[in-house]
Amino acid sequence: MLHHIASMVLLLLSFSVSFAQNYASGQVKESLKMLSSNLGYELEYSVYLPPDYETSSRYYPILYLLHGYTDDETAWVQFGEVNAAADEGIHTREIPPMIIVMPDGGSSFYIDDYEGEVKWESAFIEEFIPFIEDNYRVRKEKQYRAISGLSMGGYGSTILAMRHPNLFSVCVPFSSAYLSDEAMIAMDDTNYERVGGPLFGKGLTGENRVNPHWKKYSPLHLAETLPTEQLESIKWYIDCGDDDFLTEGNALMHITLTQRNVPHEFRMRDGEHNWSYWRSGIEGGLRFIGSSFHR
Repeated sequence: MLHHIASMVLLLLSFSVSFAQNYASGQVKESLKMLSSNLGYELEYSVYLPPDYETSSRYYPILYLLHGYTDDETAWVQFGEVNAAADEGIHTREIPPMIIVMPDGGSSFYIDDYEGEVKWESAFIEEFIPFIEDNYRVRKEKQYRAISGLSMGGYGSTILAMRHPNLFSVCVPFSSAYLSDEAMIAMDDTNYERVGGPLFGKGLTGENRVNPHWKKYSPLHLAETLPTEQLESIKWYIDCGDDDFLTEGNALMHITLTQRNVPHEFRMRDGEHNWSYWRSGIEGGLRFIGSSFHR
């Protein structure tokens, strides 16, 4: 009897090893560089290539995945384990094989600042996307291009999708830094000067912070003012934890899109503003993105 049980255990272990050996992994290349004339420096990025990239000649859909404040182009792999989530989704056929590109946004919030000194949006649209899609086998139609991100990157993905709806078919922002005008006005001076000042105007207080440059790059303003058909041309999946300090802004985005009858998915799961929350959410985000790539 013991011999029989031992044989069964060894058989199960052999199946497990065999399964693990057949579980193909994609390739991650970190901190690659592209010289940007808009930025005046080399923009670093990391890329995930699906398991069959090196053995096929096919062209792939692409996801641009943006990091949060104080992180860099390595964060989504190092802390978010997005490569493992993509590998599993591709293996189980829940998502199609896709390329995932993760650029370094610094502290730019992925926009052009009010002085035109850090032109990150311009670099991304005019230089980075063409560079990536000329150097990797990418399907260049809008249908096969998605954008996502967390916190600062959730804000950035929303802004870039709203301002360039001809480029992106789907946007999946996590725990996004959406601030109402009231929240911007009430922000303490120290935090404003550290984060908002370099982007929207230094030394501003009160209602002076809600200036034209702020409105130009405010996701909530754009959700209220852009043509409905422009917003509807993008598939939206918005996800934020119920204990996140950014819950209010994400709820306001949901309310605004609902009032304008813009179709979107809205998730408010149990969680805070941390990597545990984003790791648990990226699989659902990838499935939503993958479904938009399918015909």
